[in-house]
Amino acid sequence: IAWEPPGGDFAHRSALGPLPTATLRLDAGRRLLAALDTAFGDAGPGVPHQGLVVRGTPGRALVETADRADDLLVVGPGCRGRLHRWLFPSVARYCLAHAVCPVLALPPSPLSRELASVHRRIRLWLPLDARELTEDRS
Repeated sequence: IAWEPPGGDFAHRSALGPLPTATLRLDAGRRLLAALDTAFGDAGPGVPHQGLVVRGTPGRALVETADRADDLLVVGPGCRGRLHRWLFPSVARYCLAHAVCPVLALPPSPLSRELASVHRRIRLWLPLDARELTEDRS
């Protein structure tokens, strides 16, 4: 997991009472463990792995970590919203442009569009028929 102080390094250094960087790093480590537990459960991924906590922006941290030609960097599609893309540069695009190793860019899930539609309907208080969600899509 890559982490930066809230607001970036400049804001952190100029804050009146900044959190110690050790505390921020420890929190990033906790988030990494929680993400791995959510993804794989107690059994783990089934392959040897090692968690790594790196200070920096996500794209740069990934590229600097996967710095050998025999590494493989796997990136997901990230958030697809227009506002989010405008505010936060694409990590996948950064990795594809700067990595020295092969990069596997995963496409968005086929269900992501449908899930976004359900979220929109719920947020706007529009009627939602749960039977539509259970129909066979094959």
